[in-house]
Amino acid sequence: MSRFVRASKYRHVFGTPNKKEQCYDNLKISRSAWDTNLVKVNPLFISVNLEAGGGGAFSVIPLGQTGRIDPPVFTGHTSAVLDTDFNPFNDHIVASCAEDCRVMVWQVPEGGPKANVEAPLLTLNGHGRKVGHVLFHPSAENVLLSASGDFTVKVWDISTGAQRQELTGHTELIQGISWSYDGALVITTCKDKKIRLFDVRSNTVVQEAAGHVGVKGTRADWMGPLNKFVTTGFSRTSERQVFIWDIKNLSEPIKQENIDTGSGLIIPKFDEDTSMLYLAGKGDGNIRYYEWTDDDKGLFSLSEYKSSDPLRGIGFLPKRACAINECEVARIYKVHPTFVEPISFKVPRKSDAFQADIFPDTIGQEPALTADQYFAGKTAPPKLISLENGFVAAATAKEFVTSAPAPVDVGVAAVRGPQTEKEYQDAYHALRKENEDLKNQVSQRDAKIRQLEAQLESLKA
Repeated sequence: MSRFVRASKYRHVFGTPNKKEQCYDNLKISRSAWDTNLVKVNPLFISVNLEAGGGGAFSVIPLGQTGRIDPPVFTGHTSAVLDTDFNPFNDHIVASCAEDCRVMVWQVPEGGPKANVEAPLLTLNGHGRKVGHVLFHPSAENVLLSASGDFTVKVWDISTGAQRQELTGHTELIQGISWSYDGALVITTCKDKKIRLFDVRSNTVVQEAAGHVGVKGTRADWMGPLNKFVTTGFSRTSERQVFIWDIKNLSEPIKQENIDTGSGLIIPKFDEDTSMLYLAGKGDGNIRYYEWTDDDKGLFSLSEYKSSDPLRGIGFLPKRACAINECEVARIYKVHPTFVEPISFKVPRKSDAFQADIFPDTIGQEPALTADQYFAGKTAPPKLISLENGFVAAATAKEFVTSAPAPVDVGVAAVRGPQTEKEYQDAYHALRKENEDLKNQVSQRDAKIRQLEAQLESLKA
């Protein structure tokens, strides 16, 4: 047995949970069976999918507002909210999607909402079934992706509210999706056990490969500028797996790891700054983390954060908002049944000076492209910033202008559908009456047609 210990700056990374007072407590978190992370985080806010009677809701909470809270909610959807995502270039813009087949884009008030928000900035219609994923482009401003149960992926320009592209070719439900580092490509995992690599602007499948063969769900995450991506899923014998793929050749993964025989789907998240891969299994209390070395194609286990409380989802704080002076390399927001817990991952260092070796330039808040430039064919990686002098998120809302028509306010009662037994009975009888009326109209017109045909025959004779 070798006594050699592989040198790594991140070998001693450790996770520290927060006290209950520093968590976001007293939340009615969504119980939807849809596979989602339930939370998204940016430098100012955390978004949480909530359980709501008679419709769909989510809440956007300022990061500093912890403890037992009763936050205002965004209530425009008429069915359960399935996913949300913050605009990476405007902290006060958030997108949501739901079972009502719609995607909505919202303005978050400065300092967070003080009352319920009912009207979105714009509503994007076009999907035929529930929309399960929304994801903003990593380097182009105002470009939003949505994936639906109608087996399509639509790409929108939210500055105009227009659909600019539709990705087709899936034969089953889309389970995982991720932009490439520069946003030129999209990787998807599907219930048909296929992995597809799309060129977004031409709607072509660049490559297609057989993925995890297990019957349970799969996920995918792009590995920064390495032209590689990671997928998680299950083997034929229900072992949880991690595959690393090179986009140059998807005939087989360049690295395969069997994790364990747990039943929950593993959520992957790759940190391109540290080359660390975090794996969090749904229903697990532990969060494993590994280091990827691109030179020898090695995936090395570092350690794991252990807890007895199972997680339902996780969200990652952008690196620029981490506590750099405390050598915090990641902050994960872990979803419990009724609260969200921040977990800080730090590298133990004695010096208070800026640690340039563990904090390279990271993704900033300025877009590299406009939406028009992107759809015209230009490609650019995200703009990077140095963290040596720290980062302070702008508390004032950046102006967002859209030329899309304003959503029509048709009233909640008109769109929510029947809710009580009496309303269902009334709706049923109304539909029966409408059906009978239509049948009578058709019968009358058939009789008129026969009468006219008889008159025409008599004239011919």
